[in-house]
Amino acid sequence: MAATELVSLTNGVLTARINPLGAELWSLTDDVGREYMTDADPAFWTGRAPLLFPIVGALSGGRYRLSEAVYELPKHGFARHSRFELIERGGDKARFRLVDSPETRAAYPFAFALEVEFALGGQCLTTTVTVTNRGAEPMPFSFGFHPAFAWPLPGGGAKAAHRIAFEREEPAPVRRIDPTSGTLRTDSDPTPVQGQVLAPDASLFELDALILDRLESRSLVFSGENGAALRLDFPDCPNLGIWQKPGAPFLAIEPWQGFNDPEGFDGDFFEKPGVVVLPAGESRQFRLGVNVTPAGNR
Repeated sequence: MAATELVSLTNGVLTARINPLGAELWSLTDDVGREYMTDADPAFWTGRAPLLFPIVGALSGGRYRLSEAVYELPKHGFARHSRFELIERGGDKARFRLVDSPETRAAYPFAFALEVEFALGGQCLTTTVTVTNRGAEPMPFSFGFHPAFAWPLPGGGAKAAHRIAFEREEPAPVRRIDPTSGTLRTDSDPTPVQGQVLAPDASLFELDALILDRLESRSLVFSGENGAALRLDFPDCPNLGIWQKPGAPFLAIEPWQGFNDPEGFDGDFFEKPGVVVLPAGESRQFRLGVNVTPAGNR
């Protein structure tokens, strides 16, 4: 999609640009034009901030089971490759919508609506995702955010000086992904988080993402030198993935509800760990606030 087709929002403090393909945040800049998102260099990864629905991560063999029926879904689901309808637009707010279609029902046989609202307020961009079950039966799903931020942050100094400070201590072991199957390994590794602080380093991601499936925090601060910082608030997501392609100029900090199939899991999709079951006619919201503090202003 050409840049001229992106939906731009601004409040004079921040400017956000969103691609209706995937309702994906492509850019977040401050009032002097400093970019806080990945540059999407194809040498590493062309994504920016995909929305993960109706699964997070990979399924075992790329398939899942509902009773006796078997369906196929690609890693992270289909929302990130789907074109959303722009249903509301203002100067500092926009809302997008995706509903089920014959194509989605072939892979995920449920009637759903996925609405995504982006709203700027002061130094914060808030993304609110509402999942609605439009059908007559319970609907299982997972959802995740996948934003990749500039690393180093603009004006934030050396990559090695950056830190993630969690709201609470995170003592639980971290999980890893099996590189062959894409499933979540049954064993775990000691957490690299020291108390509340993680020092991100490319070596941590040589085995893919760090997955915190027993997350205590619902907020964190990613910061560099000179005061450059992003505070992420994600009150509705109990899991977190942290990932990069080693050496890339980004760090993906991903609040999730759900994760990859656990190694050896062959149960019904309703039984998959991390799946939410939404009753008929009900909705569930997931929010992500990104509060920007430019270098020199904290």
